[in-house]
Parts: sequence; structure tokens; C-alpha cells
Amino acid sequence: MAQVHPFENSTPDLLDSLSIGHQGVLERAVGKLVVLGQQVGVSTDQMIQLLESGLSVAELLEYLVLRNRQRL
Repeated sequence: MAQVHPFENSTPDLLDSLSIGHQGVLERAVGKLVVLGQQVGVSTDQMIQLLESGLSVAELLEYLVLRNRQRL
């Protein structure tokens, strides 16, 4: 599994607002999204671009799931 560091470019305020447990949960969730993206041919950079263009995390997940179903 690819190593993901979702907080590398985060602001300190974001990190301070999350408990250690929540940070771990968020890191695992981001890691799973990255792995799913890789499986369906969507790079991490492409996912970031989609999110920056206004796609919500839920919409990104739907998109990745749809691409996964299409390849099966």
C-alpha cells in the first residue's frame, strides 16, 4: 500500500482541531481513497485536481466507485 501523508501541507489549526484518534482515522481513509484511485487509473494528483475544482469528497468517492464498477 502506498504511504500517504495527508497532513503534509495542512495548516496547524487543522491538525490541532483533530484528536490523535481522528487523525489516524482520516489518514487511513485518505490512504484507502488513494489505493482505490490507483486501482481504477486515477492518480493522486488527479484526485487533488478534482477536489480543488469543486468536487466534494463524497462525489470523488462516487466517481471512483463508478470507475471501479465499469472496469469489472
